[in-house]
Amino acid sequence: MVEVGKKVGALKGHTGSGQTLSLSSLKGKWVVVYFYPKDSTPGCTTEAQGFRDAYDEFRERNAEVIGVSRDSEKSHANFASKQSLPFPLIADTDETWCNAFGVIAEKVLYGKRHMGVVRSTFLIDPDGKLVQEWRNIKVAGHVDAVLERIPPR
Repeated sequence: MVEVGKKVGALKGHTGSGQTLSLSSLKGKWVVVYFYPKDSTPGCTTEAQGFRDAYDEFRERNAEVIGVSRDSEKSHANFASKQSLPFPLIADTDETWCNAFGVIAEKVLYGKRHMGVVRSTFLIDPDGKLVQEWRNIKVAGHVDAVLERIPPR
C-alpha cells in the first residue's frame, strides 16, 4: 500500500475513453488521484463537477487530475460525457488501484454492510512521491483544499 513520503508504484489502467493511462507517464507533474464510490450518484457527481470546475487552475499549477472508481469503462465514458469532465477516469474493475491506495473498506448503507470505496484523494509530487492523503473526505470544500496544497508554478 502507498505511504506518504514514499514513491507510488507503477500503476496503469484503462480510462473511459478506452486509453491506457500509467502514472509513470505523468512524471514531472503533480498528480491528484481521487477515488469515489460510483459514477452518476449525487455525491460523486458533485465531487467530479468540483474537480472539473477547478481543472484549469490545476493545470496552471502543472497538475493532472485522475478519478478512479470500480465502474466500467462504458460507465465512465457516459459519466464523463454527461458531466463534461476534462480529466481521465480509471475503470478499476479489478481493484488494482483501490488496493494499492487502500481505499476499500466495510461500509454501511441503509443498514446493510458491504465492502465499498471510501471517498479519498491522494497527491503525488512531480517525482512520483506521495505527499498528502485525504481519507473519508466530505465533498464540500475538498477540491479547494487539494488545490491549496499544490504550489503555483
